[in-house]
Amino acid sequence: MPSKTFVPAFEAKVGNWTYYSCLMSYAQVAREINFAHELGGNRDLGTMIQRGVGDRTEKITEYLLTNENRFLGALIIAVWGGDPKYHSVSMDADDQAVLQGLDRNFGVLTFDGTQQFFALDGQHRLKAIKEAIKQNPELGREDINVIVVPHFDTEEGRRRTRRLFTNINRNAKSTNLQENIALDEDDSFAILTRRLLDEDDFLKREKVVLVFSKVGQDGELVLAQRSITASSPAWSTIGVLYDVVKEIGYDLPCTSDQSNQRATDDLLDQSYELLTVRLREFLDACGNLRQRYLASVSPKDLRAPKGRDGAGHPFMRPAIQVQVARVVRHILEQELLEWPEVLKRLSALDWKMTSAPFSSMWIETPEGKSKGKMASGNNQLLYDLLQVHLAPRSKAQITRALRAYADVMKTKYPVPVEELFALLPVDAD
Repeated sequence: MPSKTFVPAFEAKVGNWTYYSCLMSYAQVAREINFAHELGGNRDLGTMIQRGVGDRTEKITEYLLTNENRFLGALIIAVWGGDPKYHSVSMDADDQAVLQGLDRNFGVLTFDGTQQFFALDGQHRLKAIKEAIKQNPELGREDINVIVVPHFDTEEGRRRTRRLFTNINRNAKSTNLQENIALDEDDSFAILTRRLLDEDDFLKREKVVLVFSKVGQDGELVLAQRSITASSPAWSTIGVLYDVVKEIGYDLPCTSDQSNQRATDDLLDQSYELLTVRLREFLDACGNLRQRYLASVSPKDLRAPKGRDGAGHPFMRPAIQVQVARVVRHILEQELLEWPEVLKRLSALDWKMTSAPFSSMWIETPEGKSKGKMASGNNQLLYDLLQVHLAPRSKAQITRALRAYADVMKTKYPVPVEELFALLPVDAD
């Protein structure tokens, strides 16, 4: 006869559901809870009661095994075949005032092997727990909140369970990228981005980096997306700054540990000190951006001077910021140039929207070069052209990039090919 496991639980009601909230160890969860497909559910469309288990489990398993700050949200499990075995319990004490309200709907759930439980919501977490315990049995002592609901394997029962599953997941909202940057305490680059916004002399200035697009009086916060409106004085947005930091900071000390574990404070401090210097040099090399921004009466005019949009500063455009940072990382990782030489070549570019290579992102309107708009689909073209301006590897690479420009922009590239050939290393083909 199977041994029994007793789990303290609270009985609760919401809508037309009765459910039970309890605490279980990872070991109990791994032993007692199954997946719907193991019990006959999810075999076909008629019996499907939840989405299938995808490929996210490996990352959750690694998180459980390596992150000392690990925490998993509650599992919602269902009892295959009906109501769980629940027995209410009354508590007694000399001082009844102590217990007043505490024993409301309190009882015990019985797990004895005669009933079967499956994860209705949290099957990826369940699978990760099972896998993590195999690798580190000590994790079995840790706890997780479990919510238990009944499930009847009938047409009506499956309909009811499906409705619960979809309601849970339809109304749940995952954090977006911007929210992760603002909140994540394990992502080193998110931590460094926030610190830059708090401490860097330039970036902490009001309106330099757009963080929120809306701040409501009732606590509503909407984090800025990646684009900037024409009237905005901002240099960049929090999401784009994060991308730039990741690209130019790819080799910082905080990246030495590839696990999900938060980097140590010492590594983060070292990384921040290096990053602030590197970012300042980067902004200065990109058309003297910091000084020009601070000297500008109206920063939005630095992006697009009134009546002379094409004379605007390319590095006031988030799409260009990202591509420049990407190319710089590529050049450094491939050891094509050292950091000082990359900065020197960046500084040598003509930092106007109508000048090459930035003209690949600029579409003239009928009014001519004084008016125009961003060509948002030409990001890869700009990336390829930046490579041949900063660190070309062969004549063929330069020729392909210039031919692509002519095909897309329907005009000849404004920089002579010989000028770009002169940037090739002496041993290039």
